Amino acid sequence: MFELSEEQQELKELAARVAAERFRPKALQWDRERAHLPQEERRLLGSLGLLALSIPEEYGGGGRPLMDALVVLEEVAKASPVAAWPIFEASTGPARVLEQFGTDAQKKKYLPAVASGETTIAVSISEPNAGSAATDATTTARIEGDEVVLNGTKRWCSGAGYSEKYLVYVRFGDRKGAKGMGAVLVDKDAPGLSFGPQEELMGFRGIGSADIILDDVRVPLDDVIVPEGGFRQLFTAFSIERLGNSTMSLAVGQTALDRTARYVEERQQFGKDIVEFQTVQSGLADMVVQVEAARLLIRRAAENAGTGAPSSLEASVAKCFANEMAKKVSDLAIQLHGGYGYAAEYEIERLHRDAHGWAIAGGTPAIQRTRIASEYLGRRFDQRG
Repeated sequence: MFELSEEQQELKELAARVAAERFRPKALQWDRERAHLPQEERRLLGSLGLLALSIPEEYGGGGRPLMDALVVLEEVAKASPVAAWPIFEASTGPARVLEQFGTDAQKKKYLPAVASGETTIAVSISEPNAGSAATDATTTARIEGDEVVLNGTKRWCSGAGYSEKYLVYVRFGDRKGAKGMGAVLVDKDAPGLSFGPQEELMGFRGIGSADIILDDVRVPLDDVIVPEGGFRQLFTAFSIERLGNSTMSLAVGQTALDRTARYVEERQQFGKDIVEFQTVQSGLADMVVQVEAARLLIRRAAENAGTGAPSSLEASVAKCFANEMAKKVSDLAIQLHGGYGYAAEYEIERLHRDAHGWAIAGGTPAIQRTRIASEYLGRRFDQRG
């Protein structure tokens, strides 16, 4: 069940080969230096057709099912999350919002540059007082003629300061909650747009995160991607993003498992391989079970999505499980590596740091549990009630 086709297997092998040759040797350095992926590497991914597999061909993408993009994303992420980040953004992130809800003119204008690696679009939703409660956002959008004037501060924007474009979630007018929300595409060099200092995060090093300050930023009205009142539509795009997030967690878990399996067969204590100890076998078996279960949940949701979006329930189940799997499995990897698991050069501790980041991003497991209950029961729960 959920076996890869021959074509998907070829994609997987291509992505793994490129990742091993180009990105794996630099992963530790990029993490230590918090280095962003060089644009030439992003262009390489675009030239190989790996960057925007799930974007329709008419806009420069691969026109492939979501599963194909996730297969590539996992292989690259296993080598380096920094290298995988533009794939995540293009195939499962804000570029998909544009592809799902933008006009034909907007798609033709912006998506080919995303697919080629010339442009990355980052998403900016959170604010100082609006995280999980995204519809509490106060960043305003005021329409003046053929322009939209933006004012406010966005927080925790992954890719801030590096990405060329930003899909900024804003409030049109005075309507509260989801009814007043929409999204506007903003250029990095727009007058009045500035960035706060780069955050010193536990993980996600090299991806970048900073505040975005919008001070009377003027954007063409044509760059409104989601008009006022369209926020609820975005749960479709959020479900796609959650499978991308789940796959990044899967890459953490699979990498931790692969490295631990090699280590316990090489490391000796008391005159024998440590894998001969039953406690080690039990820990390794727990890792295998967790990783395989996460992969099946992701593949179920992706297969059912085809070239569209997965169901909200299946995406939230996959994200909730995969996020927590990555934390558990990377923690077990540290334990089974002993002192080496605590050393930066082995990168096991980096996997654990990144695992926690993916669990926070895109809706925490706590929020996913609320969505899972809501979707399963077919009823809404008012968090403000």
